[in-house]
Amino acid sequence: MAKATRLIKKYPNRRLYDTETSTYITLADVKQLVLEQEDFQVLDAKSQDDLTRSILLQIILEEEAGGVPMFTSPMLGHMIRFYGHAMQGMMGTYLEKNIQAFIDIQQKMKEQLGDPSRAHDGKGFGPELWTQFLQGQAPMMQSMMGSYMEQSKNMFMQMQEQMQNQTRSMFGGAFPFPGVPPLNGAAGSSGSLDKTKK
Repeated sequence: MAKATRLIKKYPNRRLYDTETSTYITLADVKQLVLEQEDFQVLDAKSQDDLTRSILLQIILEEEAGGVPMFTSPMLGHMIRFYGHAMQGMMGTYLEKNIQAFIDIQQKMKEQLGDPSRAHDGKGFGPELWTQFLQGQAPMMQSMMGSYMEQSKNMFMQMQEQMQNQTRSMFGGAFPFPGVPPLNGAAGSSGSLDKTKK
């Protein structure tokens, strides 16, 4: 039986209340739930609006402000520019698929390296050994990431081509794309219109 989603309520005083433990918690506690892959939802105690995304964004903001940020300023600028853009939905899907692909690669590495029979002391890899391994395997990691980025680029190109094909079929070739031949019959129909005008 699947475990019920953990409910956290946010009160007007900005405090977070964990209904499972009947205690007030902090953003650090919510971050810990994320790290433990706990399924939870944050609701506004008064309006019942779902605030889960805004709480997760707050955690990301705190992580970016302290320590080593994951996102560069140019990258954040690019992300902001996609809001309100026709490609916004496509970019969200693209990023989500890329992150999932990266998680899958990480999981495969964990399965291989976490197997006690593959570790030098028979105990598997802990965080310290992971760090040492990744530092020692920098060329391999760069090669793997290069291959991953190439696949990611191909996936984006396929998504873009699919979108163009859908748009062309929707408008029947009335608005041709630069460098893309019009649909069959599109030029002929336009030619027939010219003849009737004469």
